[in-house]
Amino acid sequence: MKPQSPDWSPARAVKPDSPTPRSLLIRGARVLDPRSGFDGIGQVGIRDGLIVACEPSLPDETYDETIDADGLWLMPGVVDLCARFREPGQTHKASFASEVPAAQASGITTVLLPPDCQPVIDSPAMLLRVQRIAAQAGGLDVRVLGALTKGLGGEALAELSSLKNAGASGASQALQPIRDSLVARRALEYAHGLGVTVHVFAQNAALAAGGCAHEGAIATRLGLPPIPAAAEVSGIRFWITLVEDTGARVHFCRLSTARGAELVALAQQRGLPVSADVAAHQLFLTDADIDGFNALCHVQPPLRGAADREALREAVASGVIGAVCSDHQPHEADAKINPFPLTEPGISALETLLPLTLALVHEGRLSPLAMAERLSLGPARIAGLDAGRLDAGQPADLVLLDPDAEWTLHTERMLSAGRNTPFDGCALRGRVVRTVYRGRTVFAG
Repeated sequence: MKPQSPDWSPARAVKPDSPTPRSLLIRGARVLDPRSGFDGIGQVGIRDGLIVACEPSLPDETYDETIDADGLWLMPGVVDLCARFREPGQTHKASFASEVPAAQASGITTVLLPPDCQPVIDSPAMLLRVQRIAAQAGGLDVRVLGALTKGLGGEALAELSSLKNAGASGASQALQPIRDSLVARRALEYAHGLGVTVHVFAQNAALAAGGCAHEGAIATRLGLPPIPAAAEVSGIRFWITLVEDTGARVHFCRLSTARGAELVALAQQRGLPVSADVAAHQLFLTDADIDGFNALCHVQPPLRGAADREALREAVASGVIGAVCSDHQPHEADAKINPFPLTEPGISALETLLPLTLALVHEGRLSPLAMAERLSLGPARIAGLDAGRLDAGQPADLVLLDPDAEWTLHTERMLSAGRNTPFDGCALRGRVVRTVYRGRTVFAG
């Protein structure tokens, strides 16, 4: 993805000022419905926020607005399994006011927030506070993961039952470990009894030992403290063992290694209730990209080698990894200017999630339908959400995209408050033309 001349960037598109019509017909798009497996030219009708028709022929009914979508692709709205909006607690980095428009411009209609905001989401009161902020922002289905342990401290279990009743879509430690194996087992027993999915960032804290880069030649040459692949592999082994004992459903977040993907595949073949996702940047970058101490490529888990990247791509193609997410972590500029180990990890990634995944289609690694599944239906199923499909009666959460539009990402034009991306100046292919949420156009490019 080398720089090219663009005329378009997400930040230059504007939302329409006219009222949203009560009915909308999208005509002649290539419709990608991962639930039914339909991939063909179709017409999608929307009334009062719901899909009323998705079929090859034109309907007899009239609509308030008709979009001629010839040459465009229509798919369910993107469901992002991990994005941080930094509110409450870190609004100097970002906020709902900045990140919701960035998500809408990126075709995202549903997002899961991890519990590591400030304060931690470990109580119904804190969960309701975040839900109120999200409701005020509007235009996006914001779901929240509750903390697995109080304060994410890894010691006392959080009130998972109360969090579930308050609307939590699962439980997570975010990036924080549980060092006590008995606490981890009790947590899975508790979650299993409640039918709660536990989202696990599998990394052995003792082996990671405060590292910041993949253990390999690049980290050795740069003198950076390493995180071996064994940190992820041993972490996954540990949690799979507990799944065997408890029957709890575990979702492995942000895989980064070939061996980790293999372990998940083996567990799935044995019928264990495990799933996995990967951050889009792990499918394109490697540890070579940190050369020169490029802090924009400082992420957790760290960027691995080319063989790991290839294995992750294969796991996405096969469905072992059922979702691609942004792992959006916006930062202020100062967070990335210290010596590499002292910089804060993370990439501002909402605006690159769809075009990066679409790049796998252009490379022949994914079919368009598989792309739609990894971005919509797959993550919706993992999160237990009724989303990611185009059935009649479903809420009309859709994204209309131009798969061949070429543009270049410029950080100064990004909608997100975080401009920390290593893809600045990279040519991308594919852009969002319109995002529809609950039948209302929330973004038009």
